[in-house]
Amino acid sequence: MFVVSFAAATDIFMYGLIVPVTPTALQDRVGLSEGSIQSWTSILLALYSAALLGFSPIVGYLADRSESRRWPLLIGLVALGAATALLCVGTSIGLWIAGRLFQGAAAAVVWSVGLALMVDTVGKEDLGQAIGYVSMGISVGTLAGPLLGGVLYQNGGYYAVFGLAFGLIGVDIFLRVILIERRHAIKWLAPEQRPSFANGQQTTEKERKETRSSSASNISDTDTTSKSPPSRSALHRVGTLLRSPRLIVSLWGYFIISLVLTSFDSVLPLYVQETFDWKQTGQGLIFIPLMVPHVLDPVTGYVIDKFPRASRYITAGVFLASVPVMTLLRLVTDNTMQHKILLCALLALLGLCFAVAMPPIVAEVFYAVQEKEDETPDIFGRGGAMALAFGLSNMGFAAGSLIGPFFAGFIRQEAGWGTMGWAMGLIVGVSALPIFLFLGGWILRKPKPSEETPITEGDSP
Repeated sequence: MFVVSFAAATDIFMYGLIVPVTPTALQDRVGLSEGSIQSWTSILLALYSAALLGFSPIVGYLADRSESRRWPLLIGLVALGAATALLCVGTSIGLWIAGRLFQGAAAAVVWSVGLALMVDTVGKEDLGQAIGYVSMGISVGTLAGPLLGGVLYQNGGYYAVFGLAFGLIGVDIFLRVILIERRHAIKWLAPEQRPSFANGQQTTEKERKETRSSSASNISDTDTTSKSPPSRSALHRVGTLLRSPRLIVSLWGYFIISLVLTSFDSVLPLYVQETFDWKQTGQGLIFIPLMVPHVLDPVTGYVIDKFPRASRYITAGVFLASVPVMTLLRLVTDNTMQHKILLCALLALLGLCFAVAMPPIVAEVFYAVQEKEDETPDIFGRGGAMALAFGLSNMGFAAGSLIGPFFAGFIRQEAGWGTMGWAMGLIVGVSALPIFLFLGGWILRKPKPSEETPITEGDSP
């Protein structure tokens, strides 16, 4: 769990690390004119999202077919290292474009494969809390990147920023190499259980052989059909998942959260620079109020584990609560202490709303897949479709981060900061309705017994 959380945090941290660096670097290192800085800043943010959007379903499908989750994670780390190197040496816009595309591809691996590995590890009972830790890592990485990037760039220079980046990648390499998947750990733990059973070794081996024989028999019966019938094809898996209202509403919620967060990535540093005359350090520090509330993500996950049916009410409620917060951003206009405090308070409230909303939305992906498998066992064939489902949900995040910088940047440039705030609030407020109706299943549907009482790992069906 720590490896997955750290990997997710590191990956998205790299995305945000150069947010406050980009405007100055594009002008000083690449040589772009001052008038094109805002446009290229948004374009580079969007390129990352475009790569994430394109690679997520592909990576998810391949990860479900893979025998190991560990090796795809290592491949993703190679892509992240290549991206960081390209950005570090980038003195042309082509290198910056290539670096952002590699970053997006690496994120597709981490978020699809990492979340699927997490589900493999914790099962259903503690899923919400586990997702809380991962989403906390994602959220903290998203917001800590711009913070530390701005501070390091102003005080240590351009290469100090990438020194931190390569240091984190080194730690990430070590963690992913020593990672032991649960399926392998169980085999290693089996000998320790033998002394407590009479003739334990033979029994264990016999059970393993019987299990493997049964699995091989099932696979041999289905392999001949899995290669030809449409029910086992990649497109049919995707179609089956997208027919789930629960997955669609999760994808939409993820899209909205991403749109708002990446809008601030694109607009907030420039706004505080123009309004408060803050340099890179201030542009980074302003993300702290958005970041701090996300330490509550595991708490939200724990609550939805204990009270699954409360997810829709909690998530829809905080979506509605964020509307007045974003609308009140229009009050921040002057370079005074009162307006600086007001901006920080509003950002903290907004961060709290999304800290509460994130775990239920991500956990819904698992429940959507489980619901389909409960309705039709083995509907997705060998390997299931968990990584693919998370890949599709990542497409929602990618689409939001693709649209967000352009959406906020364009509105702020053409209509002003205040209009940008209420426009984002309007989108989030309208989104509360489908979340209320479909998160956790159609609101008028009677819950099944399995949804009322979590199934522990030791329970038999």
